[in-house]
Amino acid sequence: MTARNKFFDDMSQLMTNAMGVAQGAKTEADTAFRGMVDRWLADRDLVTREEFDVVRAMALKAREENEALAARLDALEGKSDKKPVMPNVAPEPPLA
Repeated sequence: MTARNKFFDDMSQLMTNAMGVAQGAKTEADTAFRGMVDRWLADRDLVTREEFDVVRAMALKAREENEALAARLDALEGKSDKKPVMPNVAPEPPLA
């Protein structure tokens, strides 16, 4: 009976070692895969979320400034009763 217990102990130890090796292989495969994905993304020249947020904030600020300048221009043009002076340009002949 002790021989049978030794057999089961040896099989148990073998399975435990095999699971440890499998777990190590899984960890190594995960690391290799993540490295490949990181290199692939770096080659694609994608922007990070932080860079995107900074550029988005700059675009929003530029849009606000543009709207403010447009409103200021409209106000200035509204105050001026003068018509814009057109340069002396000969009219184009009509197309035949």
